[in-house]
Amino acid sequence: MFWRMVRGAVFRQRGRVLMIALTVALGASLATAMLGVMLDVGDKVNRELKTYGANINVIPKGASLLGDLYGVEDGSGVSDQYLPESELGSIKTIFWAFNIVDFAPYLDARAVLNGGGDVSLTGTWFDKRLELPTGETLVTGVRGMKSWWDVTGEWLAPGDTHAAMVGSAVAERNGLIAGDTISVGYAGRSVDFLVKGVFDAGGSEDDRIFVPLGAAQELTGREGRVSRIEVSALTTPDNELSRRAAQDPQSLSVKDWETWYCTAYVSAICYQIQEVIPGAIAKPIRQVAESEGAILEKTQFLMLLITVLSLAGSALGISNLVTASVMERSREIGLLKAIGAHNSPVSRLVLTETLAIAAIGGAAGYFAGLGFAQIIGQTVFGSAVEPKPMVAPIVAVLVVAVTLAGSIPSIRLLLSLRPAEVLHGR
Repeated sequence: MFWRMVRGAVFRQRGRVLMIALTVALGASLATAMLGVMLDVGDKVNRELKTYGANINVIPKGASLLGDLYGVEDGSGVSDQYLPESELGSIKTIFWAFNIVDFAPYLDARAVLNGGGDVSLTGTWFDKRLELPTGETLVTGVRGMKSWWDVTGEWLAPGDTHAAMVGSAVAERNGLIAGDTISVGYAGRSVDFLVKGVFDAGGSEDDRIFVPLGAAQELTGREGRVSRIEVSALTTPDNELSRRAAQDPQSLSVKDWETWYCTAYVSAICYQIQEVIPGAIAKPIRQVAESEGAILEKTQFLMLLITVLSLAGSALGISNLVTASVMERSREIGLLKAIGAHNSPVSRLVLTETLAIAAIGGAAGYFAGLGFAQIIGQTVFGSAVEPKPMVAPIVAVLVVAVTLAGSIPSIRLLLSLRPAEVLHGR
């Protein structure tokens, strides 16, 4: 009898049932889409930010920052410390190897341009095909890490051993354009380079000339050595644990140390890089790392806020629709009470009807939300959003909670109905 009454009520009020199901479906679809994107957005936001530069700088332990801070000249004995080029592939062997998106070595020197003024010369990889110790092959270099450079001309190709890319500031001072030939001198040696491209990086790099790493090593007599390495890695936003570990990893308990080491904190990745490259110090570029964490947290908070507001709107819609349904059926409910039905079974009847409708709407909204998540992923990030199994039970719980919350006013109205008044039309 109970289920017959439920079925009868649903079929008699098809229009209102459809509106309730649609209201639940809209809330569930938006919640599904936002939760799906929110749980997958970390890596996507990080990958988007990785196109704007590195977040880890690796330098020799003995290197001094005086050269950067106070202009101490290269060759003075203060900053002449180097890392072995042969160890660079080890970066991709750390625990978080798959989080290393790109890296590039640099060999910096002060050189003479065309027999005239001094210029900053940097040797690097542009598009290097690297054989890793794991047997894998990786293509890395500044072309991937500095994709925002505005280049006039061309990027250097792997076969360009005596070509250069000139910063816009250097090119403007010396009247250089793509296709020119420049002579770069160092310690009595000189090498000619073909200018294949002039780039505008919008920063200090515009005062540099970039050449292939091998050519810079040969010119400066520093074969097999690099001054520093920039690493672009996907990281987890810092928290109290990662900040304590960054100050002193040895101060952590065994449990905390394992948690920190096995989480992609920027400090954990720096620590692991130091483990595989002898004589290296890896430091996070704090402005970049902290900005990434802040942007990610704000993005996730915005999505969570949208989810909460959409569910609140669904609850209000359900409340109005179910309350209107109870008012329309007031005579039926009054009759049930008059023949002996108590408030509890009558309330259970209305709730069961509402939850059954909400289940249908929630299921439809869930599948629609999966589609919306893919649209957001392709439109905003240019890649699909991976469906997360945990989203389905979370959405199911939210649909039930929202339905129950929206049904509270109608249940209160139902409990206040007096059979004698309702049946007499009052």
